[in-house]
Amino acid sequence: MHALEKILASHAGVDTLQTGEILNCDIDIAGANDLYLQSVYSFYEMGGEQVTNPDNIVFFMDHYAPASSKKQALNQKEFREFAAKQGIEKLMDIDEGVCHQVLVDRGLSKPGTIIVITDSHTTMHGAFGAFSTGVGATDHAIIMKTGKLWFRVPKIVKIELNGKLAKGVYAKDIILDVIGKLGADYAVYKAVEFSGSLIAELSMSERLAICNMTTEMGAKASYIQPDKVTLDYLLNLGVTDFTVYETDEGYEYEEVVTFDVSDIQPTIAVPFSVDNVDELEAYIGTPINQVFLGTCTGGRIEDLEVAAKILAGKKVKKGTRMLVIPASKKVLQEAITKGYMSTLVEAGATFVTPGCAACLGTHQGIITDGEACVSSASRNFPGRMGATQAKIYLASPAVVAASAIEGKLADPRKYMEV
Repeated sequence: MHALEKILASHAGVDTLQTGEILNCDIDIAGANDLYLQSVYSFYEMGGEQVTNPDNIVFFMDHYAPASSKKQALNQKEFREFAAKQGIEKLMDIDEGVCHQVLVDRGLSKPGTIIVITDSHTTMHGAFGAFSTGVGATDHAIIMKTGKLWFRVPKIVKIELNGKLAKGVYAKDIILDVIGKLGADYAVYKAVEFSGSLIAELSMSERLAICNMTTEMGAKASYIQPDKVTLDYLLNLGVTDFTVYETDEGYEYEEVVTFDVSDIQPTIAVPFSVDNVDELEAYIGTPINQVFLGTCTGGRIEDLEVAAKILAGKKVKKGTRMLVIPASKKVLQEAITKGYMSTLVEAGATFVTPGCAACLGTHQGIITDGEACVSSASRNFPGRMGATQAKIYLASPAVVAASAIEGKLADPRKYMEV
């Protein structure tokens, strides 16, 4: 059995399983963000009265942080009232940040658990060795009522990442390259495991970025086998209550694909699809109106550090806007302590409340028709950041920072120390 299958089996109370089998599993963490008030309504429509395991339920006020309309404010108000009534103490209000990073910061993302959130990028927590996936409002309501949810056991593919990264190449470049070569529908309802010699060299932040974007391959879940990097990170958070599962020797994957990351150069996804990928070099000089650094994909402290080092002593190009959205309050606090916020503000960046911001496409930095933005976020579909005729380029935080200086897509390596 694969480690992911063992997680599902343990939570379903069975010893064996088969690919494609339906299992009803206990859920460790069930989160809902402020887009999904329907979860509360559905809970009552199903006859729910008292949430089964309120300690396992988390509400996140992250997509509308803070609310910018009466409807958004009402959503959040009703969530707060429901949480108070049901004894749900894990309500992460508008000051906390993006749901996924908040779970990481609070030590709630850990090996051997099942984590579901009403957000497609929940696959991110596979970086810790969890089975994690996005769900809908009615799914979340069922969990609040019963503590359980059904899953179909997915096929599992393995992507081996071998070699050494070149200067100026990051996790974002890796996952864009993988998605570009395999396609946006490669892993539909499959779990994707990442292994290979590179993994041991990647920080948790970089692993999270890679697993986060498996959603853009259609993946049901992602997985990286917990190792010393994982365990040290969790120990630093004071987290020790978890189980690490191992994949049985000889397990047969649906497919194994190998990448030599040594060949990867700074990479970009161009409008209007995440798998429309090319090397950055082909688009150098493309005019940019806005740069966007943040979200659950590219708004961790390491991402802000990369940008701050590139922008130190420099200025954002006149006529270009730079938005910085820390993934969480903890990230923001650390950016203040380490001086990254000061460096970026002095360069001309505008900081936005930790949360989803313009990645949602409704507020806090949306762009209009005819404008272009380079973003460290995860998607570049038409209308993703507002107007359907606006263009979004996806790239690493380094490319975002370099492009801010030049007001056009730029190679970050020229701004890096040798």
